[in-house]
Amino acid sequence: MDIVSPQNSRVKEWAQLLEKKHRARQHKYIIEGIHLVQEALRAQADLECIVYDGEQGVPTELSGLEAPLQRIEWISVSPAVIAKCTDTMTPQPVFAIVRKGREPLESLISGARGLVVVLDGVQDPGNVGTIIRSADAAGAAGVVLGAGCADVYNPKTIRSTMGSLFHLPIVEGQLETLLPEAKAAGVKLVSTSLQAEYSCYTYDFTQSVWLVIGNEGKGISESTARLVDDAITIPMQGQAESLNAAMAATILLFEAMRQRMV
Repeated sequence: MDIVSPQNSRVKEWAQLLEKKHRARQHKYIIEGIHLVQEALRAQADLECIVYDGEQGVPTELSGLEAPLQRIEWISVSPAVIAKCTDTMTPQPVFAIVRKGREPLESLISGARGLVVVLDGVQDPGNVGTIIRSADAAGAAGVVLGAGCADVYNPKTIRSTMGSLFHLPIVEGQLETLLPEAKAAGVKLVSTSLQAEYSCYTYDFTQSVWLVIGNEGKGISESTARLVDDAITIPMQGQAESLNAAMAATILLFEAMRQRMV
């Protein structure tokens, strides 16, 4: 076994990645569990190392997934080390350390008929992760996270993506700068509103559209609202006043997908 003690200096660095400030300082993040490590390997993410429970050995699901040029370090550790580096009650037998990358905004703007989700102050990690997963499922070109959103590298956010964060570009930045650039390139900015004149089922999603999803309680910010081109509504027949951010985003994404498949 390579590392036994939770007090090992390298283990302490890994455990620090459970906190945002250390993820920012180290430019790395941690992913936990066989499924997420599988997805990272398949996507050839920039993995620094894969750490597994030495008492159980390398999970068979991970064998043969490493690309020839990835050069990933595999490290066997004690269960105590695994427990120190996770925020779940029942730790899984493997985790990986991933180096952060930077996705250029141009890759999203340049896409013809691009479908992109923009998150403006969406604070719940589960909502952020679910929206990324839905964007992946609907074939969106990417996701943009503005200020005030839950950290995409938060372990809860990552678990909610179910590996989709490795499948499409995710751009973080200031919407006051990013959105005008997109509009200048011909992108339509669309948000939801209960008073909107367009139904999401009659709106034309076949053009280049960025869907702006706002904060769970307050909606989109005033500065973002001034940049929005069109407001749409999701028709509802029941008595619910509204849908949560992830549900609304998913409905819009799949309506856009349906239109683009015709």
